[in-house]
Amino acid sequence: MFEKVRYAFKTSRFRFWIYTGGTFVIGYTLGARNISDFYELQYYIYLFYFFILANIFIYGVNDLFDMSTDKNNPKKEEKETKLAEENIQDLKIILYFTTAISLVLMIFQENWIQRFVFFGFLFLSYFYSAKPLRFKGIPILDFSSNMLYIMPGIFGYVLVADSLPPLLFVIAGFAHISAMHVFSAVPDIKYDRDAGISTTATVLGKKISLVLCTVFWSVLVIIVLYLADFHPISLLVLIYPLVPFSLLLFSRLKIEKIYWTLPYINTSLGGLLFLALLYTNIL
Repeated sequence: MFEKVRYAFKTSRFRFWIYTGGTFVIGYTLGARNISDFYELQYYIYLFYFFILANIFIYGVNDLFDMSTDKNNPKKEEKETKLAEENIQDLKIILYFTTAISLVLMIFQENWIQRFVFFGFLFLSYFYSAKPLRFKGIPILDFSSNMLYIMPGIFGYVLVADSLPPLLFVIAGFAHISAMHVFSAVPDIKYDRDAGISTTATVLGKKISLVLCTVFWSVLVIIVLYLADFHPISLLVLIYPLVPFSLLLFSRLKIEKIYWTLPYINTSLGGLLFLALLYTNIL
């Protein structure tokens, strides 16, 4: 049993927990209007779910359906996990367990808006990697389906505010995760092409992909600066488009190294946003 728990933890990609759990926290905080909202049991149930179980589901499905394409990608050995034949059955059991919990949560959700958003998260998380849809192998749909990482934020907002978030919030989130997806796919261009995988990055190539990332993150900057009324702290968001823009200007920079700094940037700025929202909206 302990071995299965440890394997599930490894599968969940600890460094990426913030992409679902953090998004949920930000969405919940945007919708909250009183500090007592953070004393609700539902907040902690879904906090645990989106930080840990959701990532087990996302990356477990990814590992299961990417076995053939992961074998030649060194990133899977160095920073992530590569599914071995002897672990397939354990992974399936873990996925059945997380799926069952997800379905139980859906049953007890209060309304159909919550269920619709939660189901959207599960649907995108599964079919991003799984056949027959496998969005990750279809240009444009690959980064568009990465909306799965924004769904926890939308769900968190709905959970506490009982309504969908403003459209501008959703567009900002979509621009960010689209840029993140394309940027993360650039180091894999060679391996994806060798494996016969067609993605936005393999179709556009490295330079145009970085231009696209710059455009997406520039949209994020415009929205954030507008919503924050050009507060000096909001200028920190400029770091996002500066990352791909710097890679376009300076060929000596290595995207493979810079890519692994993004979780730290996202965590730092996400934490700062959380504190700012608490101060301005709640406290």
